[in-house]
Amino acid sequence: MMTVLIVGLGAIGQRHARNLRRLLGDEIRLLACRAHGRSPLLTDQLEVEPNGDVEGRYGVRVYEDLGQALGERPTAVFVCNPTSLHVPVALAAARAGCHLFVEKPLSNNLEHVADLIEEIDRRALVGMVGYQMRFHPCLLRLCALLETGAVGSLLAVRIVSAEHLPHWHRYEDYRQSYAARRELGGGVVLSQIHDLDYAQWLFGVPRRLFSVGGHFSSLEVDVEDTASILMDCVVDGRPLPVHVHQDFVQKTPTRTCQVVGEQGEILVDLLASNVRVSDAVGQLVEHFSAEGFDRNQMFLDELKHFLSCVRGDAAPVVTVREGAESLRIALAAKESMATGQLVELS
Repeated sequence: MMTVLIVGLGAIGQRHARNLRRLLGDEIRLLACRAHGRSPLLTDQLEVEPNGDVEGRYGVRVYEDLGQALGERPTAVFVCNPTSLHVPVALAAARAGCHLFVEKPLSNNLEHVADLIEEIDRRALVGMVGYQMRFHPCLLRLCALLETGAVGSLLAVRIVSAEHLPHWHRYEDYRQSYAARRELGGGVVLSQIHDLDYAQWLFGVPRRLFSVGGHFSSLEVDVEDTASILMDCVVDGRPLPVHVHQDFVQKTPTRTCQVVGEQGEILVDLLASNVRVSDAVGQLVEHFSAEGFDRNQMFLDELKHFLSCVRGDAAPVVTVREGAESLRIALAAKESMATGQLVELS
């Protein structure tokens, strides 16, 4: 029987607990380490179940001390606490010989990230970062289209990710959420780092970037709520401008990716779950639809992949080393925003 420790039982920690039970049933022993125990029992739709008992529902044995929990010798540890606390927990788990699943972003700075990578490599552990968007059927379709050169040489990419922060977790005061608080590693750039992750996956790590943003709205946060990042990438030896806009402000949720090529255009709508491909004269030539796609399926597919990695049947889609690259891009965007200067990443 596999033993898994989940550190943090907020929304994402509970989702992993539900999905682990769904996939493995009683064939898994679930432990949790939670400092406060304040999070209510939540559904997949992030709705509160009245009078719910998190520990009882998922059959979780709870510890308040990480050292005691690691003393149970879990096979794997899921790091689901606030961003700024990820690396210390992950390092302790790696030193205890546990495989690691670290929620995104890897951290809010690069402190001890190299130590974590070294520990994972030295002990030959599985280390994966939780970028479930890599398993979205529309991004997988976009990847396939790019690999076949569906729209010719690429000219420009525009990614938009926007959603009103108070609507994220309606069960809690947004002002107390990790995304709203600097000391917990919040801000739109780190909280929505999925966009930077899949941009580097599809178009490579940028050579340099420039960003504009900050706390522009009336939201009661001490972090940036708007960011506009222009990245200088290279694809097939040619420069490619990739623009990423993120905000916590827009009331209508938006998550799109537009790819412009010499021979056409690809428009991905990740919320509507469709991909539209147009040719050089604007004629629609493909409409891929994953209508009815259940968002939780991404997390299930991600979890199945991680478990296969632990069994030795696969290699992680997003290693901790690659998670460190997306973090480096995010931190460069924040640096550019603060200084008004172009930041080199090469």
